[in-house]
Amino acid sequence: MKKGTKIVLGIIGVLVLLTVIVIGWGISTYNGIVAAETEVEAKAGDIRAQLQRRSDLIPNLVETVKGYAEHEQEIFTQIADARAKLSGAATIQEQQTANAELSSALSRLLAIAENYPDLKANQNFINLQTQLEGTENRINVARRDYNEAVREYNYSIRRFPSSVIAGMFGFEKAEMFEGESGIESAPEVSF
Repeated sequence: MKKGTKIVLGIIGVLVLLTVIVIGWGISTYNGIVAAETEVEAKAGDIRAQLQRRSDLIPNLVETVKGYAEHEQEIFTQIADARAKLSGAATIQEQQTANAELSSALSRLLAIAENYPDLKANQNFINLQTQLEGTENRINVARRDYNEAVREYNYSIRRFPSSVIAGMFGFEKAEMFEGESGIESAPEVSF
């Protein structure tokens, strides 16, 4: 074989090897971004599940309070409206807004309960408050886990050179699930 042919074959071999490496890197990067995006979706589902759990507890809490505070109809209506908005929320932003409204209405409901000593001593009410408090903690954990997954995903699609793959396949930045403005903790549940 001629020296020129060997050089051409060597160059072709190097180019094929580089192509295989680049394609392998692209596939690996794409799969990593897909895995991160899937984790974000799973964590968003966790938040929805916990918000639904809280939403399911609320009718029982409202019914218990209604027995003692029938003239507090406005707060019952606000809670029903907020639950409906939360159930219909499709995006993280809509969930955040509906969650803020529901948390505010729940806080007012629990404040009303303070005016009724018999209600505060009712075992059903106490159990519901305990479950609600536990659910609020679960929501906070789910929100933290979701935001961590979003941070990792957003980082993976923004750093170079994986941002090239993300741009080619249309991966977009995910939204964080922010807490309600001015509220740094779950609604206060006192006995």
